[in-house]
Amino acid sequence: MKSNDKIKVAVLVSGGGTNLQAIIDAEAAGIIKHGTVSLVISNNPNAYALARAANAGISTVVISSKEYKEQDVFEEKLINTLKENGIELIVLAGFMRILSEKFTSRYSRRIINVHPSLIPSFCGKGYYGLKVHEAALAYGVKVTGATVHFVNEIPDGGEIILQKSVYIKKGESAESLQQRVMRQAEWKILPKALELVSKEMLSEKKGK
Repeated sequence: MKSNDKIKVAVLVSGGGTNLQAIIDAEAAGIIKHGTVSLVISNNPNAYALARAANAGISTVVISSKEYKEQDVFEEKLINTLKENGIELIVLAGFMRILSEKFTSRYSRRIINVHPSLIPSFCGKGYYGLKVHEAALAYGVKVTGATVHFVNEIPDGGEIILQKSVYIKKGESAESLQQRVMRQAEWKILPKALELVSKEMLSEKKGK
């Protein structure tokens, strides 16, 4: 499939970009066939994810949270950037800025996010990064995992696309659990979900 026949994807990042790397690798391996990452946007100019994108030959844009503090101004710049690049699907991959209802409703079923738990457990406001795994261990659950879902106005509240479970080991730390959830769940289901949504979007597009 030619790249201009694929759904144009933007990945929004804030940090190291391990989930972005999983997507880049999956596209290179042919797991993602109907979508192509054509842009990486970061709200942090120092995010290592930007280097990962550059190494893969993907265009990058920085919309700094420090420079664009006001939500409306930040989102206006983001919308303009997405429009200019013909972006059809947005992936949040460790993006540490909450998007407003005004923004998410504009891109209904066009934004996906990966969360490091089995939603509806350990999700919503305040649950991000290591905090999710600390909460899972404190509660004593035996199984955790990751969820890819559509993004709406409720943090981690959108429709679930894919989930994958990970068993918790005895005496595990939050850090080791975080690593295993990434490797065994997040890096596997995020590219799969991206392919599923891209394929669906493409068939809708062709059907019109």
